[in-house]
Amino acid sequence: MRYLLIVFFLAPALISHGQIKSVTISGIVKDKSSNLSYVNVVLKKEIDSTFVTGAVTNEEGRFLLTNIKPGNYLLEFSFIGYNTKKQPLYVGSLTEYLDVASVSLEEDAKILNEVVATGQQDAVNEKLDRKVFSVTDNLSQSGGSVLQAMQNLPGVTVQDGKVQLRGNDKVVMLIDGKQTALTGFGSQSGLDNLPASAIEKIEIINNPSAKYDANGNAGIINIIYKKNTHEGFNGKVGFAVGLGALWVRQDNLPTIRPQYQATPKINPSLSLNYRKHKINAFFQGDYLYTETLNKNEFVTRTYTDGTIISQQTKRNRNTAFTTLKAGIDWTMNDANTLTISGLFGSEQIIDNGDEPFFNGKTGERLRLWQFLEDELKTTIMATAAYQHKFKEAGRLLNVGFNYTFHREDERYNFTNILPTYTGLDAFKLISDESVYDLNIDYIRPLRYGRLETGVKLRNRDIPTNMLFIPGLNSPLDVNAGGVATYKELIPAVYGNYIYESKKVEAEIGLRMEYVRIDYEVGPNHPVYKTSGYDYTQPFPSVRFAYKLNDREKLSVFFNRRVDRPNEVDIRIFPKYDDAEIIKVGNPGLRPQFTNAVELGYKSSGLKGYIYAAAYHRFADGTITRISSTVGSSPLIYAIFQNAGKSYNTGLEVVINQEISTHYSFSINMNGYHNQINAFSVLNLYPATNTFSAEKQELFSGNVKVNNQFRLSNGVEAQITAIYQAPDIIPQGTIAARFTIDAGAKKSIQKGKGELFLNATDLLNSLIIKKQVQGQGFNYTSTDYYETQVVRLGYNYKF
Repeated sequence: MRYLLIVFFLAPALISHGQIKSVTISGIVKDKSSNLSYVNVVLKKEIDSTFVTGAVTNEEGRFLLTNIKPGNYLLEFSFIGYNTKKQPLYVGSLTEYLDVASVSLEEDAKILNEVVATGQQDAVNEKLDRKVFSVTDNLSQSGGSVLQAMQNLPGVTVQDGKVQLRGNDKVVMLIDGKQTALTGFGSQSGLDNLPASAIEKIEIINNPSAKYDANGNAGIINIIYKKNTHEGFNGKVGFAVGLGALWVRQDNLPTIRPQYQATPKINPSLSLNYRKHKINAFFQGDYLYTETLNKNEFVTRTYTDGTIISQQTKRNRNTAFTTLKAGIDWTMNDANTLTISGLFGSEQIIDNGDEPFFNGKTGERLRLWQFLEDELKTTIMATAAYQHKFKEAGRLLNVGFNYTFHREDERYNFTNILPTYTGLDAFKLISDESVYDLNIDYIRPLRYGRLETGVKLRNRDIPTNMLFIPGLNSPLDVNAGGVATYKELIPAVYGNYIYESKKVEAEIGLRMEYVRIDYEVGPNHPVYKTSGYDYTQPFPSVRFAYKLNDREKLSVFFNRRVDRPNEVDIRIFPKYDDAEIIKVGNPGLRPQFTNAVELGYKSSGLKGYIYAAAYHRFADGTITRISSTVGSSPLIYAIFQNAGKSYNTGLEVVINQEISTHYSFSINMNGYHNQINAFSVLNLYPATNTFSAEKQELFSGNVKVNNQFRLSNGVEAQITAIYQAPDIIPQGTIAARFTIDAGAKKSIQKGKGELFLNATDLLNSLIIKKQVQGQGFNYTSTDYYETQVVRLGYNYKF
């Protein structure tokens, strides 16, 4: 409660809901026999008939009106020898193009003169399906990773290194609208090492339409890379340094190596762009080096036979992440554009870990498990995107091809120290992922909206080879190594219709997906065998909105989505970065299907707005990780399973207000009820055992307050406070968490340069406490990992 009060009284990252500010209107004018050239087309405001803009039809009878603000208008067509025709036109905010199709004029002997006046049109409300955030506005996280930048965004929380939307981590991550190996296909990965300096903005889509992949029931986060389009040569260079783990929050258990302190961070970045005539060339390069106390977890395990084991998992991590993106936009002519780009990512992780185990009653050390992990992840992506613009404005054909190669080369060396002997063990894993994506999308503007349709084909192969190298009295399950290959084939087709009138908006879509998954397991694996599944399923999405007035809007959403197990979720090889809580995949895992409904409301006022959304999700085949023991062994095996039905019901509120030219704030409150029904599952590894759990439910939520200060002399500052209430985790709960971040920047060198300084977790209060209850055991854990970091940086635009 003390932290909650601090959050409310601390009085942003400025939020801009995605909206279309200008629209292009097109059409064709005819008489009974042919198209009419040189017809005067005038757009007027409906309320007072004041002139807005005008055009003349071309040789084909076509006309184009650009930069039209949303509102109510009259279209007037006049031509010598024909009756003047007027028709009402509503221009909404859901589509950038409106096609009024064919307009017929009737012959008349009179010659009509047009009336000209001037005026302006007010903007109207946006649709409520997404939020858009500028990374540069997030002052308290500049110079860090994308994951760190996201944790301050409204509606977003971070838990165990994964992003959650409204308390749910089933989130699909996109880069420039595409899934990539950098951020994971289906599941999240790599976000904590992807430099935020490479990113322009982040889109949060809670209710995706049918044009998006059906994967990810919590929604989609689209990470948009920086790309300039200014004429000539221009760019931006930046450099940031930081220091973390400024003091020891919890002393080590005896006999292990020191934990990291005063950990350095380095982040140089370079963005270049050259545009001339029909060519636009771009480059973005970023490097992020960090040393981090990645994990410092203290665990006490208690078994029903009276055994108590105390352990610490300390992981000192060095990470070097390089991303390079370059490409060319070629405008072949007014109708055709081709973009070719490539992305290279290299992530090297070196972990030095210590894991001592003590008898919880006597204090005697039972075992010391030390490990060195050396992992190199390499990603190469090639993209070609072609766009054809038809004669009708806004009518587009987009064709895209994307190839991704991702190699995971990982080696662990273990030292297993017991009172009577020391064993040296190791394993080596190589995984090569190849993904081919083909997309064809077609957009046709209509008089009151637009039609979208398209097809997609994905082929994905991941052969994996695990080699265990046992030492003296090895604790490794050497028989569980070998080879396995994951194969995925997904063809899909979708259609999406958008309609907008003065009061009503509608978006109705359907996506049909066929999915075939094959997981081939080597013949010598002691437990798992080759398996797979396939399905053909519809995924509808619906949005209806009613405009109460120019400031208020109600929206209702429905969509059906799926969470397919990713390759790492079904990977059959045990992982020993924790020697006695061992993670293993499950090739028997099946998709989780989710239906979601939402009611949204937005009211815009003077320099601010209030947004509220009530939502309910119900899932079947809920994917969760189950921890269990086998026989009398104290080892705990954490394995993914389908746990049956689960529910997530909540209310999200965002209040954004500019108080003065010097101060604005946003408050995001999200409260929800999570429930997992009672279930029973059969675990196969390492031996067959049954796990059962009672119904688990909890009310939880979070509150974020973002405060933005605009001071004199080009100085801006931000203070962000976050409170997360206790919540459900698999088989247990996680305690409340609280943190305060702050940052400031100053514009220098006539606006071309910028200095920034920020600090995360100012009070060093962010500690992760968990309680887990299993059959025959329970454990509590407290993780004092590195959360407090101070950064200083400089950016220069040229």
